[in-house]
Amino acid sequence: MNNWNILPQLTPAFTFLKNVDIISLLHPAIAVAFVFPIIGIVVNFSWQTRQRRLAIKKGDKSKIPAIVGREHVKIGRWLTGSVVGVTLIALAYSVVFGYQGFVDRQKAGELDNFQVIFVFLMFIATIASLVLLYRAKPKLWRGVFATLSGMGLIILGAQDGVYRLGNEWYWSHYYYGIVVSLLMIFSLAIVEDIYKDRANRWRNVHIILNCLALLLFIGQGITGARDLLEIPLSWQKPAVFGCDFNNRTCKSENQTQSPVISYHQPN
Repeated sequence: MNNWNILPQLTPAFTFLKNVDIISLLHPAIAVAFVFPIIGIVVNFSWQTRQRRLAIKKGDKSKIPAIVGREHVKIGRWLTGSVVGVTLIALAYSVVFGYQGFVDRQKAGELDNFQVIFVFLMFIATIASLVLLYRAKPKLWRGVFATLSGMGLIILGAQDGVYRLGNEWYWSHYYYGIVVSLLMIFSLAIVEDIYKDRANRWRNVHIILNCLALLLFIGQGITGARDLLEIPLSWQKPAVFGCDFNNRTCKSENQTQSPVISYHQPN
């Protein structure tokens, strides 16, 4: 049997994607190609920084160069920007193209122009607050801009179209992402305090919260892969969202009910 005969039957999956579906891949593509490698670098530098600090505290001479501390801070600042940035990309796509987002509401004639303007301004304000957080030095302004950045993410995440899995928040990609973004913003805001605190209280807080963030990043990889399977392509939405999610069945062409793979209705 000639194995080449099966090739015409293998239609590339990419051809089933419309432009809106290709745009949806920006978030996972940037996360995999850019954010997760930075996480690995930051974790490596953080471990070396701590080992050097513990060695010096014991009075030993560490072979780890002193520059690792500065590199850890620098790459950590990049990580905060990349995490918040990729989160904003996901929220922007969801608010516009997500289930019951701007596009769906416009088709139904229910789009509120005030909401569109409000969401647009919230994106601008959140980005501006993050930029100002990078530049702020006084503790008061670092707290103000960190709070504004975090509030912006939460408000944008509360908009229609965002796939939240509210009933299953404990393994929701959205909630993991929002929490880890807030932790990154907080870490950026307390960098100055870490170096000024001789009692190392802020440093210990930083270590504990970023260990939690690392676990959430791992959870992001798992839940993100799951969501790519659960969220339908744009042309599949009418059929998928017409299913009975409670009984996990969908109507076939002859109106009979047939079982399907479990799909979580977005909340």
